[in-house]
Formats: sequence, structure tokens, C-alpha cells
Amino acid sequence: MHMTVKGPPPATRRRSRSARFVVTTPDPRGFIDITEKLEMVLSRSGVTTGTLTVQTRHTTTAVVVNEHEPLLLEDALAMLDRVAPASAAYGHDDPARRTVNLTPRERRNGHAHCQAMLLPTAVTLVVERGRLALGRWQRVFLVELDGPQRRELSVAVTGS
Repeated sequence: MHMTVKGPPPATRRRSRSARFVVTTPDPRGFIDITEKLEMVLSRSGVTTGTLTVQTRHTTTAVVVNEHEPLLLEDALAMLDRVAPASAAYGHDDPARRTVNLTPRERRNGHAHCQAMLLPTAVTLVVERGRLALGRWQRVFLVELDGPQRRELSVAVTGS
């Protein structure tokens, strides 16, 4: 096996930048492509080699990398529905039993929380030559499971 190591010389100054951005999700559930927003944050950071981490700040959303193919994304939502259907009973949705983290306009979203637990809340991506090193079909998505809502994401870029 032959491996070529590319990267800056050891004396290169390391940089760290962080940012937050908001996505207003239009639908109750879905995949929102955030790849371009991440590329913009990366461009502003000045980092050309390193990593970018993006994290959702909500418990009924996720961040994933996959193909932007509509039928595949529908299949993924259908799979989540089979595992944690909205029609099932959830203790989280029972105000007679639940005693913590209640808000005045509490949503019946136990299914969305359970679905989100099956997916990552953050992904870390490699940065090469100032771009995300994504594969041919890869895109980065915010997965909305309890919308529409205003969602905030945190991004950290580290490198040189």
C-alpha cells in the first residue's frame, strides 16, 4: 500500500474559527442541504487544510452526510417512521407523567426525539485546499424531524 501525506509544513500557523448560523426549516420533516452554507463559513475562516465540524443545537434534528437523491431521502424518513412512528405512545408526550423540561406550548414530539437519537448530532469533515473534501455525491444535511422551526447550527473550523 502506498500512501502520500499532503499538508502544510509543521511550522505553519494553526487557526481556529467558529460560527453559528440559522436555518428556518419549511416543513415538518425533511433534509435541508447545508453544504453551501458550510463552504461559506469555511471560506471566511481562511483555513485551507484541517477540519470543519458542524453541530445541531436541537434535540429533534440531526446532521448527516449522504447523497442528495430525493427517493433515498424519502426512504430514510420512511425507515425512521418504521423505527419510531408518530402514531406510537411516548411518555415524553404525556403531561400527566412528564415532570421535567416542560414549556408552555409543549409539542407532541416524542417520536422526533427518538428518531433523532438514531442519527448524529454533529459531523466532522476534512478540509483540503480550502474546500470540504466530500465525495462525488456527498452533501451535508440538517435533518428536521419536528418542524417547521428556526434551527441553529454551530460550526468550528480548525487548521492552517
